[in-house]
Amino acid sequence: MSEPSDNSGHRARLRRRLFEGGPDALLDHELVEYLLALAIPRQDTKPLAKALLHEFGGIAGLLTADAEALARVKGMGETSVAALKTAHAAALRLLRAEVAERPVLANWQALLDYLRADMAHHAIERFRVLHLNSKNMLIRDELMGEGTIDEAAVYVREVIRRAIELGSAALILVHNHPSGDPSPSRADIEITRQIMAAGKGLGIGVHDHIIMGRDGHASLRGQGLI
Repeated sequence: MSEPSDNSGHRARLRRRLFEGGPDALLDHELVEYLLALAIPRQDTKPLAKALLHEFGGIAGLLTADAEALARVKGMGETSVAALKTAHAAALRLLRAEVAERPVLANWQALLDYLRADMAHHAIERFRVLHLNSKNMLIRDELMGEGTIDEAAVYVREVIRRAIELGSAALILVHNHPSGDPSPSRADIEITRQIMAAGKGLGIGVHDHIIMGRDGHASLRGQGLI
């Protein structure tokens, strides 16, 4: 059974605009609408696309939302959730490739773009460590924990242990503030200083601690806090 002709014609026009005009030729809801149409071919997906964008506050919040949160929205099934998460995964791989190709400190904006796409809209706090070699090339990007950073001793031990295992020459610490405000807390500053002190005697440096939020990012080194 073919999809209704009105949907078929509309989607053909969206395809043509995308092919001829590039990614900026479609509005956010049209991009989401077409993604959903690939998973739900016989349904008008425009209302669902607009509902999702409203629910998650825009396309960034939508694509970074957890699969469980997406599945709770009426009209979303496993295939449509997978379509959105696949788009997000592809975008992250593209941004990560930009980071991996050059020394991180010489490609700082690409790193911020990658971290913003991956972390800025998460609903829970996540603590990650970027491991760099002696040439400041990214060798590993690891999630170290979820929730608030309130067990500094555990994090310090785990971060330094992994840096030794990987032969890391330097680290960049990263976490997000689900509140949206990236301003560093006293705990953020304290754990950074503890990791720096623990790594110093082992020849493991800490370039920065970056905090991502919907309202931007904060760099502890940029603010003179480390």
